[in-house]
Amino acid sequence: MKEGSESSRETRSRMRVIAVQTAQHTQMKNITAEVERVVAESECQSGICCVYVPHTTAGVMINEGDDPDVMRDIEATFNKLAPQSNSYRHAEGNADSHIKTALTGNSVTVFIENGRLALGRWQAIFFCEFDGPRRREARVKIIADAI
Repeated sequence: MKEGSESSRETRSRMRVIAVQTAQHTQMKNITAEVERVVAESECQSGICCVYVPHTTAGVMINEGDDPDVMRDIEATFNKLAPQSNSYRHAEGNADSHIKTALTGNSVTVFIENGRLALGRWQAIFFCEFDGPRRREARVKIIADAI
């Protein structure tokens, strides 16, 4: 992980980069444990955690993390909505990946309470690969509440 720090009188923030290796063209990879590790290392007790994916063919989402069939259903639905082979105008051959990323978005924000991510009981954070396999990154920024 790369590290960056920014601070001011009112807030303290920390940024880390999580390396993500994907194995399939479309893959939902649970990165919750890696994000939780960044939160724990920050020692932030109260604030927000932003996860940002700086790619145009990959995104991030929060969804059910307990039953893997949920992610399989989401992948299958994305592939129906934007099939890999279609008559797209984009010449690089990955227009479906851009469309899927537009549907998921590139960032999520989670509150930090008592030093932990305040995710719901079944929620997890997923890196969404739509043009893999590739080596990617997710940037995690922790911003502590000003006290």
